Amino acid sequence: MANDLKFLVVDDFSTMRRIVRNLLKEIGYAEADEAEDGVVALHKLRNSTFHFVVSDINMPNMNGFELLNEIKKDEKLKHLPVLMVTAEARKEDIVRAAQQGAAGYIVKPFTKATLEDKVSLILTKVGLK
Repeated sequence: MANDLKFLVVDDFSTMRRIVRNLLKEIGYAEADEAEDGVVALHKLRNSTFHFVVSDINMPNMNGFELLNEIKKDEKLKHLPVLMVTAEARKEDIVRAAQQGAAGYIVKPFTKATLEDKVSLILTKVGLK
């Protein structure tokens, strides 16, 4: 089951999306799509099936917090675990992410091991692993 999970990687920087997708592939999750901001991500989430969202926080149009908020208030999407990724380790962002229902939080740059540990922990917590 775990390897059939489909991820949505949301980041306004295409290189970062590619890095995250490649890391996911290396740890056994080959099914991943990309979105350049929250608006595109929300459209994809509402029109396809995903099991996990990895989202940057700072993006144009709709940032990661706004996307998280939209996901959590949508009956069809609110079960999705959302891993927040950011370049800034601000305590208030970590607290806000947790309060809004993010499943986890990692700071760029991060290693394959960090991503693997966090994804594995979240999948176990939500019963997908």
